[in-house]
Amino acid sequence: MSRDICVIVPTIREYDCLREYFGNARDHGFDLSRLHVVLVTEDFCETDAMEAMLEEEGVSGEVFDGSRRHEWYEENGIAEYDHLVPAASHAETSFGLLYMWAGEFEYGVFIDDDTRPHAEDDFFGRHMENLAFEGEIEAVSSDERWVNVLYQNADEHGLYPRGYPYSAMDETVETDTTHVEDVVASQGLWTNVPDLDAVRILMDGDLEGQAQTRTDRGDFERDFVAQRNNYLTVCSMNLAFEREVIPAFYQLPMDDNAWDVGRFDDIWSGVFLKRACDVLDKRIYNGRPLCEHNKAARSTFDDLHNEVAGLELNEHLWELIDEVGEDADDYATVYEAMGRRLAEGGFDEYRNGEFFNHVGERMLDWLACLDALERVPAVADD
Repeated sequence: MSRDICVIVPTIREYDCLREYFGNARDHGFDLSRLHVVLVTEDFCETDAMEAMLEEEGVSGEVFDGSRRHEWYEENGIAEYDHLVPAASHAETSFGLLYMWAGEFEYGVFIDDDTRPHAEDDFFGRHMENLAFEGEIEAVSSDERWVNVLYQNADEHGLYPRGYPYSAMDETVETDTTHVEDVVASQGLWTNVPDLDAVRILMDGDLEGQAQTRTDRGDFERDFVAQRNNYLTVCSMNLAFEREVIPAFYQLPMDDNAWDVGRFDDIWSGVFLKRACDVLDKRIYNGRPLCEHNKAARSTFDDLHNEVAGLELNEHLWELIDEVGEDADDYATVYEAMGRRLAEGGFDEYRNGEFFNHVGERMLDWLACLDALERVPAVADD
């Protein structure tokens, strides 16, 4: 089978995590020849060791530090768009999306380097099954129009994931069954350290950026989708998706900006993707395969510093793009409508409201960059 899956891993130190994902694939009989790995890293990192690891494992892949990324932009005629991917930021996963778009991959998989697969789950196989899923599945909604992806055991652990609006807490959850036919993203969830923001980590009594409350497999008994017109957090640490979503799945520019907004790249991209899916009658599948999230200890207050500039904006982003692009018939069109809403709006009522304009401008640049990649064929490998 041809290499149809692009595995995108942002990493600066724990790239060896991939050995366990490859081992999981072998244990479950998944064909590793389908994978092509893109390690997105920095010039100061162990790029030679990363390349050696891929060679030792016999898995196709490339390593892109900052210098190699700039070379790739030049080779593919998009050097004018190099500002779209911030350096030394989790949002550099957007480079992997550009790489996918220039190639012939059908599927993408995001993996964070502080995760490990569960031995019980066929990690890659289950993601592919989810993307091909057709049938009945639990559908979740709430009176706040937000779905807590940790809802199944929330009465016991009380957790809300990073990016869930504070104004949407204490929601009334409703579940039903719906028929699903067109899944375009598969979000695997996480055991051990939950994906929380710094405020919630502090409320949980943890000063090391993790959480005192942990999750296990029992907290995720059923797979589910969020109902139409309900939003949810999308975390890119364990996520598979179809190529078609890339125009509406730019990982938002964080960290390196004048407003010091960080930590919402995948969260906001998920808000835009969910809106696009609702317009286009597509679905985001949530649940298994699970991964174990082994977040390294670090100051919770450092995370808080990186998040606080965007907390107010996160409360309102979804309201601004809700119902935008409702007549669109493709991802690019609905994404352009959302981008223009932010780029051209006035947001003086919010602290750092101009960051919305910045994000909207980058969203429109993203579409222009993808168009340029379509017009300029990628340089073939030797």
